[in-house]
Amino acid sequence: MNSYQGGAVAETNVNKLKMRVTPSNFSGPPLFSRLNGKCFSKTFDDYKYEFCPFWNVTQHEQSLRWNPYSGILGVWQEWEIENNTFVAMVMREGDKCGNKHRTTKVYFKCGKENVITNVSEPSTCNYRVDFTTPYTCHLQALLVYPTLNSSLKTEWGLLEGQLAAGHITKKGYKKYLSQVFVKAGYMLSTETKNLVSAKAVALEKKEEANKDGQFDNLYTCTEEFRKLKKEVEDLKEQLENKNIEANHHPGVMDDMYNHMVDD
Repeated sequence: MNSYQGGAVAETNVNKLKMRVTPSNFSGPPLFSRLNGKCFSKTFDDYKYEFCPFWNVTQHEQSLRWNPYSGILGVWQEWEIENNTFVAMVMREGDKCGNKHRTTKVYFKCGKENVITNVSEPSTCNYRVDFTTPYTCHLQALLVYPTLNSSLKTEWGLLEGQLAAGHITKKGYKKYLSQVFVKAGYMLSTETKNLVSAKAVALEKKEEANKDGQFDNLYTCTEEFRKLKKEVEDLKEQLENKNIEANHHPGVMDDMYNHMVDD
């Protein structure tokens, strides 16, 4: 198990990847605050998965091939709530996958330890993580109503009365109840979701322009050069460790590095 503090992840793969959006604040069952700031990993087949509650979910290919995949499967956004229950932690706005971005839902079950028990991909680019924790073993551990303040409990109660009296439909009830959850900080409004995505797209367009050589200033240009230099050095080290360059083209990586520095 690893941990992160103040948004900076320590000794974990998470700090090597860049999230396209900022994680939402902590919310949900009070006991889950004990999971906040921690990361849990598990390897299935050739992939290592890392789940950092209230932060993100990442995937890391365990392969010796050049440029194995490491990416973000989703960033913490909100809770999925059904029948007065916190059903799943919703991680959206992960790495791009075709014309959309990867999304992950994390489902919780009672268990003696905090462990990732399974990872699946029910549909393309949509993932499911099953996680056991002792913090869900209490019968009311995942109930939403007890966690609300008195004002929101009253608002929910009024909705129940209006539904029972036939003043609102079930569809209307669900709509207004979701607004209660938004006020509680458990869910995001449609407007907020759209704003989060729009900001991410705008930032990516700016970064893409930088990659095309349209740097805003000398600092960003220097940073891109530093990153490229680091990538070449890492590749050279990998080749040296595997003794690959000795059997093929021993001078290729040195030529690439020297040429880049000369430029």
